Amino acid sequence: MTSRRRPVRALIPLLLLALLAACSGGAGGNSSSDGTPDPDGTLIWGWHLPTSWDPVASTAGQDVHALALAYDALVQQENNGDARPGLAESWSYNDTGDQITFTLRPDLTFSDGTPVDAEAVRANIERGQTQSNSTIAAQLAVITGVTVVDELNVTFQLDQPDYQIPLLMAGKTGMLVSPTAFAADVDGLAIAPVGSGPFVLTEYVPDSRAVFERNAEYWNAENILLGGVELKPPPDPTVAVAGLTSGQFDIAVVPPAQVAAAEAAQLTVEEQRVFTVRTLDVNNTVAPYDNPLVLQALSHAIDRQALVDVAYFGHGEPNWQPFPEGYLAYDESLDDLYAYDPDTAADLLTEAGHPDGIDLTLTIGSAADQALAEQIQAQVAEAGITITIEVATPGVSNYISRQYPLYLDSFSGRESPLQALEVLFGPEGLMNLGRNSPPELDAAIDAARQVPLDDPAYAETLQTAVHTAVTTMPNTFLFTWPRLYVHGDNVHDWQHQIGTVRFEGVWVE
Repeated sequence: MTSRRRPVRALIPLLLLALLAACSGGAGGNSSSDGTPDPDGTLIWGWHLPTSWDPVASTAGQDVHALALAYDALVQQENNGDARPGLAESWSYNDTGDQITFTLRPDLTFSDGTPVDAEAVRANIERGQTQSNSTIAAQLAVITGVTVVDELNVTFQLDQPDYQIPLLMAGKTGMLVSPTAFAADVDGLAIAPVGSGPFVLTEYVPDSRAVFERNAEYWNAENILLGGVELKPPPDPTVAVAGLTSGQFDIAVVPPAQVAAAEAAQLTVEEQRVFTVRTLDVNNTVAPYDNPLVLQALSHAIDRQALVDVAYFGHGEPNWQPFPEGYLAYDESLDDLYAYDPDTAADLLTEAGHPDGIDLTLTIGSAADQALAEQIQAQVAEAGITITIEVATPGVSNYISRQYPLYLDSFSGRESPLQALEVLFGPEGLMNLGRNSPPELDAAIDAARQVPLDDPAYAETLQTAVHTAVTTMPNTFLFTWPRLYVHGDNVHDWQHQIGTVRFEGVWVE
């Protein structure tokens, strides 16, 4: 961490802001405001570099946290999942729910000086819909037209009533890129983001680090108390604690196996409740995964609690659905949907035409998942399922190639719960390897999107869509798990968001 000092008088406003942030309650993990904020201090953050710095082309859900350094979205997400103003200071629907108008904050610019105006919104939506490598086109398909009302007001026409749009615009889908930048060199955005977020990229070394400085023109700059952020890939688990105690990182996400060592080193461990859930992606167009009985047998053969206890050292909760308990979309009726029962699993295999057992290949993305995969391998053997573990070819995105029909994965959630369902289960969803879905699921999702978020019927309609998805689609959910951040005493007021990581109120000394 850099630690340059400014005169005391210049520190007073920042100190007041830090104290206010600490007193606001609810979100902060380390609520201590002892110490002196360093307005020039750079936070060295151990987190994953994105697959692309272009939010339209990025292919991993976790990219959104790094992208949020450079970009802001039309809408932001509250820590409880609700929508709050971002680049748009307000929005409103028409009476029939098939048009939404966003009103932008005045006098905003991208880091290259291009105005953040209604025309920029239109250009971004149309690029997301039409760019050949867009990974957000499916989410934007609901928008059939964009009308620039005036400099600060822009209206989306929708193909049906859809009250999820504000939440949809709170993530990558709603991040605005400078139209000047993508008109000049759209491919260049992969390594050189041009946004209007809280920080501006000053240096990028692929696979190594990205250095940002505070964006003085950011609309909420007064609440950004860091001078900058240096983003580095998370440390190797075996040296994570050493990296934190030596100052190579100020804060980093660590695996559960390192929590005890971090606590022993007197570091602060913050367990952050997030959307993340471990899952098996399945291509149900490939035998034997085209037989639901085989997938039910596999699910019954997995002891989820044991996975949490052994592989994640007790950090997590068994789960059979994509949302954590307590979240609005969580459907309690799915608890223990496929309870651990090897005998039932074996019976289902027999019913599926495999009385002597079955051989499957489970693909993992890296050696980091080897232990979890081996535990699953050992568990399901009792039911007659023999698993061979293979590591995917480096650089291959299974979301695009779909060459591995059974893949140990992790889902990071989305700002809109219905967007999450579309990513997981929709016919164009990245994690729907079979690229198909039953009509009843499409109908259930459509029904939920037509209910206003403040309607008393919204929760029940949403949970019905979740139930339909989980009981008709092949994805196999294993357990939710928290994000585990470790930092030293120099990091203050780290925020606990269920969605995108944000840095308002965070400071270092």
